[in-house]
Order: sequence, then structure tokens, then C-alpha cells
Amino acid sequence: MSRVLIVGAGLTGSICAYLLHRGLFSKVRVSVWDKSRDSGGRMATSQNPSNTSCTVDLGAQYLTATPYYAKVHKSFYEELLLHGIIKPLEATIEGLISNEEGSVNYVTPSGVSSIVKHYLKESGAHVLFGHHVTHVCCKGSGWEVHQKGGSPEQFDVVVLTMPVPQILQLQGDISSCECNEAERQMLEDVSYSSRYALGLFYKAGVRISVPWAAKYVSDNPCIRYVAIDDKKRNLEVSEECGPSLVVHTTVPFGVQHIEETAEDVKSIILQELKNVMPDLPEPESTSCQKWRYSQVTRSVPERPGQVTLSSRPLLVCGGDGFTRSDFDGCVGSALKVFDVLKSSL
Repeated sequence: MSRVLIVGAGLTGSICAYLLHRGLFSKVRVSVWDKSRDSGGRMATSQNPSNTSCTVDLGAQYLTATPYYAKVHKSFYEELLLHGIIKPLEATIEGLISNEEGSVNYVTPSGVSSIVKHYLKESGAHVLFGHHVTHVCCKGSGWEVHQKGGSPEQFDVVVLTMPVPQILQLQGDISSCECNEAERQMLEDVSYSSRYALGLFYKAGVRISVPWAAKYVSDNPCIRYVAIDDKKRNLEVSEECGPSLVVHTTVPFGVQHIEETAEDVKSIILQELKNVMPDLPEPESTSCQKWRYSQVTRSVPERPGQVTLSSRPLLVCGGDGFTRSDFDGCVGSALKVFDVLKSSL
């Protein structure tokens, strides 16, 4: 039985683990490592520290299924709908650019990270958080993977699903893998936008009176998007849980402040939010997230879904840097990675 390590507990990594369990159950033992404290990656959902039933999506806000991908990835959408993890978006989003005709938007009643958690649960993988991979070294017929502050472990196969710049920062034998200079330059050319997300949590009984559930802001240098999460998810108002609100900054603002601390930037966002929503109540607590690697602005050319850095021993890279930054991009990448593993194991 081959030991497979997937680095990154985001959408691509979780679907890879799920596909391995479904397709190669008797041949592999899968582990998933992530440096964060929870799963989700850029499909992150944050909890109110005073009331964990009150959450807010700090990353992806909704899924858009075009007619093409609704057909190609039909089984994925059907499974998530069957389990109640996604449902059609019914709320009003001001400034939403019209999608391709026939497209359907979906929201997640329990937060967008519930999609990732579903696939990890169904995968049966051994998931470990707080595991920050620093070195991947070839050892014999496999890989020795080192993590910050922990002991190295041996794996037969490694799958890297973090942002491409983080892959290139890994030490060990990554630099001496099979990819040539042109292929490495191709990876180095992958780029991402940067932004901040701020979640605001309110006490039970507080009302945020606006006619929309979410809004794209076009005339503010700091704020690009605001959403009232319970309204966006079309949830009934709870007597035990107050509303939550999320703010996404513009990309230029994110780039300008990317080297500052989230705590310092939070005060700027809150001040700008008063200009956008002057009647907004004071929150009970807040959560600020820096997305250094937010959405892919330049992916690997021709979007192959994966790049195999070594065939013996097998080391494969996947994620939105090899496709694009949306649900279907990550599903497509996971399917490509699985095809490589299936033909090799």
C-alpha cells in the first residue's frame, strides 16, 4: 500500500483525497497536512469567538456553475446539493456582473469551508493541521518530508496543492526535479492578486438594515465587496446568533498594504466601512485575514491542471495556479492529479 501525502487542506487537496479514497481505496493510505489550524484554504469560514454558531466566509463567497461545467462536473454539484452543503443563491447581490446565460450561483448554508470539510470527511484521510512543510527530499524510492518544528516522515507519493510561489519556496530536492529551466520559469511566472478580508460579528438581536445581501462597491479605494452573510445564505434570523458581515478590499489596496500586519490594516478598513455604511452598528468582535495569494491572475500556460515534477518517486503539483481560481478550476485540477496517480500506483 502506497503512502500518499497531500500538502494543503484546501479545495483541490480535499477533492484529491476524496478521489483517491473513492478510486484507489485498497492501494493507498492518504495523509493531508496543512500549516493552518483548520481546513478550507481560500475557502475559509471564520467563527465568532463568543458564539461559534455565528460564522462568516472570509474567502470565496459563492459558486457559479456555467452550463458547461454544470454538465462536466455534474456529479460534484449533485452530491453537494444532495447533502445540503450548497443551495441556489436567492438573495440580491448589487453590482453582480451577469454570468453566462444559464449559469447558476450557489451559496453554502454552513459556510464555504463546509465544502472542503465534506470532501475531507468522505476521504477518510489522516488530516493534520499545524504541519508547515519546509523540505521535500528524495530518499530511496520515496520522499522524506520535513515540517517546521516536527520530525520528518516518509511517503511514497507527494502532492503539492498550495499556491505556486509556496511550492517554489520549498527546500530539498524540488529544485533538482525533472522540470527543465523553461518549465521552472513557467511556474515562476504564475501570479496572484492580493487582498484583505475583514469579518465583523454582532450580538444576537442586532439588525443590519440594508436592501441587499451583498454588494460590489465601485467607488471606494479600499472596499470592493460587502456581504451580510446570513442574508447571503438566505438563513432565518436566529435569536441566539447575531448577524455577521464580511468586507473584501480592492486588489490595489491589498497590494499597497500586503507587508503590514492584519491588525494595522483592520483599522483602515473599519474607517472606510463607515463611509460605505455609515449606520452600521459596532461589532462584538472582528477577524481580519490577509490573502497574499488571493486569486490567480496568470496561471500556468494552457491550464494543464497539474505539473509532474518527478515521476520516480512521484511528486505532482496541482491547484488553481494550474487552472483558475474557482470551484470548477479546483475540481478540474484534482481530477488531473488523480489521473496521474491512478496511472502510476
